[in-house]
Amino acid sequence: MSDKKPVSRIWELDALRGLCILFMMVIHLFFDLEYFAGLELGLPEWFDLVQQYGHIFFVLISGICATLASRSFQRGIYVFGCGLLISYVTLFAEVFFQLNGIRIWFGILHLLGVCMMLYPLFKKLPHWALAVIGLCFVVLGFWMDTIRVDVIWLFPIGLRSGTVFTGSDFFPLFPGFGWFLIGAALGKSVYRKKLSLLPKVRSSALPLRFLSFVGKHSLIIYLVHQPVLYAITFLFIM
Repeated sequence: MSDKKPVSRIWELDALRGLCILFMMVIHLFFDLEYFAGLELGLPEWFDLVQQYGHIFFVLISGICATLASRSFQRGIYVFGCGLLISYVTLFAEVFFQLNGIRIWFGILHLLGVCMMLYPLFKKLPHWALAVIGLCFVVLGFWMDTIRVDVIWLFPIGLRSGTVFTGSDFFPLFPGFGWFLIGAALGKSVYRKKLSLLPKVRSSALPLRFLSFVGKHSLIIYLVHQPVLYAITFLFIM
């Protein structure tokens, strides 16, 4: 019989993940209002930066959490399967409802699923090695984004042909897995004791409890939020 105690959830990680999910929902809502409802929202420049790079925080948090939980590979299969479900649904919507440009071939769930499946190969490395390897992935990822290749099926790792649409949400392994490994390095160092860094903060306060709840259920919220946003958007169209 195992005498290991399960690791309790660290509230600030759940809250930060919840905050990321809420920002993502706002970004998707604004995209839907502009794309489907034809509204000109005149969004500021900083919003474009959040839209383009905000996912990094979500991937970093996932990397941290990978060091605190077990069964990373099994969870990765499940998350990647959810990503495939989104691929099929968006492809169906594009083909049968002529909603061009919403297809997702390798989005955030595909990325996180593969990262979780790959992490067991790296989990025994020290935190500094994870950080170095992660940084290499990030640098190579930004370089890959500047080139195009003749092979059309290398886009999941970050090499695009320029002739195939890679999806409205595209997050390849280079640099995505690099951010995940950097998050794992933080998990092995900053969270090496597997305890909250903010134990004196009253996490039971309503705003923090709400963010933590959203973070704990981030996957299901991600899966159902877009149909809800579509409904809101079509209210503007009608």
